[in-house]
Amino acid sequence: MPLSEHEQRLLDEMERSLYHNDTDFVNTSSSGLSRPNYRAAALGALIAIAGIGALVAGVITRLPVVGVIGFAVMFVGVLIALSPRRGSSSTDSPTQSRPTAGAAANHQAGFMDRLNERWDKRQDGTH
Repeated sequence: MPLSEHEQRLLDEMERSLYHNDTDFVNTSSSGLSRPNYRAAALGALIAIAGIGALVAGVITRLPVVGVIGFAVMFVGVLIALSPRRGSSSTDSPTQSRPTAGAAANHQAGFMDRLNERWDKRQDGTH
């Protein structure tokens, strides 16, 4: 079933809005990127592997305490591997990107309000 002209315009407007918001997201998220911390990633991977080993040992020996400790060690290793770099500019980027994100949110809220109003009108007309 083909879309009506009105529905096609709405779809085109939604698509433009999504492309605009994706561009804003990419610009704000890529501005705060820094080099990855390879030392923390390697250390975290080694700790996670040790945790997996302890988890397997707990299953083999049927000691739940060893398995739980292994899981906790594995979890800590993953957290260390994925932790942001110390002294990075990640604390600065959210304050710099707030006006852009706020403007996009205001634009998006207006668009969503119009869509909701149109939906309500359509629902009232069919009942």
